[in-house]
Order: sequence, then structure tokens, then C-alpha cells
Amino acid sequence: MLQGLIGRKVGMTQVFSAEGEVIPVTAIEAGPCWVVQKKTVERDGYTAVQLGFGEKKIKRTTKPLQGHFRRSGVSPKRWLREFHVDGATLETMQEGQAISGEIFADLRYVDVIGTSKGRGFSGVMKRHHFRGKNKSHGTHESFRRGGSIGASSDPSRVFKNTRMSGQFGNARVTTQNLEIVRFLQEHNLLLVKGAVPGPNGGMVLVRASRKQPR
Repeated sequence: MLQGLIGRKVGMTQVFSAEGEVIPVTAIEAGPCWVVQKKTVERDGYTAVQLGFGEKKIKRTTKPLQGHFRRSGVSPKRWLREFHVDGATLETMQEGQAISGEIFADLRYVDVIGTSKGRGFSGVMKRHHFRGKNKSHGTHESFRRGGSIGASSDPSRVFKNTRMSGQFGNARVTTQNLEIVRFLQEHNLLLVKGAVPGPNGGMVLVRASRKQPR
């Protein structure tokens, strides 16, 4: 069966369990996704299904993409992603078919993939959680600096992957084993326990958990 969907992060809220415990959850709009194209071994060399999610204006869609969507009978979508499926699952799916978050109804844990918030060029204290230096007498304008990077006459260079200042965020992040607390079918909302990378309104990929927790 299909193991993933495209979704949109809505935001965080909280729900109450039957025992009255407060559970922090993230609401994800999981679908409906539309089957835009089927990838076959004979034509493409592998089996996969291309899903589209999120409405997009026709005037903001290029002519080639308009024909791509028109061929499958689907209105232009904002996001397109491929999901690998086996041949038996591919035969049961049709182009133009809608798929909702009900495919996660029997699952307990999911992995969520998103792009983290970009924080620009950041220093070592913000990027790598360095402690910083003592703000005492004698410390001269180096409170938030990274300190020595270990280079001397031997090895006469800076080792790779040394923690230094640089671009922070704006990277692909996978959060594993988020527990499914509730699925609101009437709103296509998937409530998962914990935080999801990215800003509210950002695209995320939701898939069945690859590593089940103990």
C-alpha cells in the first residue's frame, strides 16, 4: 500500500487524553492528495506514483505543467512529490484519484520530513550551543567567539567539520516516530504528538515510520 502523503503543517495545539493528561500535538493537513502520474518499469525503469497537493492558480502554472495536469484530469497543484510503491499497489491506483489521510488510520507512528526554518548566518553559540567565555575582568571582547580552532604548524590547516559560524537552518529535517494521537477525518487533520520541522503553512512529507520505537 501507499506509505506516505504530502501535507501542510497547520500549527501546534493541545488535546486531552481520557485520563485528563495534556498532550502537545502538531496539526498536519494530510491530503487529499491527487494521483498526477504513474511511473512504470516499462517506461521509467521503476514503479512509483506522483502525488499533487495544494491548489495553484492556472495563470501561475507554466504551459508544460498545465498539460501535465490536464492529462491526468487534475487541477494545477502547488507541490508534486513521488512515492515508491510496488507493482501490485500501482495497479490499484488510477490517475486523477484522490487519496486522503485515512491511509494512516491503522498506523501508530509516522515520520515527518520538512525544511527547517532558516536562521541565516549564525554564530557558534546559537548554531552549536557553545557556552561562551567568562564575562569577567580581563576578558576582552571575545565573549561569544568560538575560540581556538586547533591549527598550528602541524597540521597547518583546519580540520573538516569543525564547528564554526555559518548558515543555520533551511535544511531537510526528518523527525522520526511521532505518535498519531488523533485523525480528524472531516477536516483531513492528522494530530501527531510532538514538534514538526518548518514554519506553519510549510510543506511536509508524512510517511509510515521506518524505525518502530521499542
